[in-house]
Amino acid sequence: MAWRRVRETAAPRPSRHGRHGRENRSPVVRPPLPPLDTRAERFELAVGTAAEFLRSAWDELRDVSFEIGIMPPLVENAGIPRWRVLREEKRIILFRVPIERLSHLHRDDEMHRRMVIEGCVFRAAAEYLDRDPWDLGPERFRFF
Repeated sequence: MAWRRVRETAAPRPSRHGRHGRENRSPVVRPPLPPLDTRAERFELAVGTAAEFLRSAWDELRDVSFEIGIMPPLVENAGIPRWRVLREEKRIILFRVPIERLSHLHRDDEMHRRMVIEGCVFRAAAEYLDRDPWDLGPERFRFF
């Protein structure tokens, strides 16, 4: 039998490991990381900021609902639309997948992707108003 010395005066020290050896571990993610964003969230943010700019600039667009759809319904021999304008319902629906996948970027980075999305919002709003897209916000594009 092995000999062991036991302290009688000190309280027993708690075990560092639990029943399954997992107690008192540190958090999994350390240090805190920035929240992850997805393509859909970035698309929604770009559409929202462009729509708010247009609503503040044009009174005719204040009551118009800018909505995001994933894919348009397929129409024979008509191509794949990037947006749909419903004047009677005061709605503009932008389709995320065709805008993101079928747009040809000359430089594939975040700024150019956002410019394509904002351009689609402006063209859809211009179709709703029967105007030229450049007339909707000339001061916005002054530096390009």
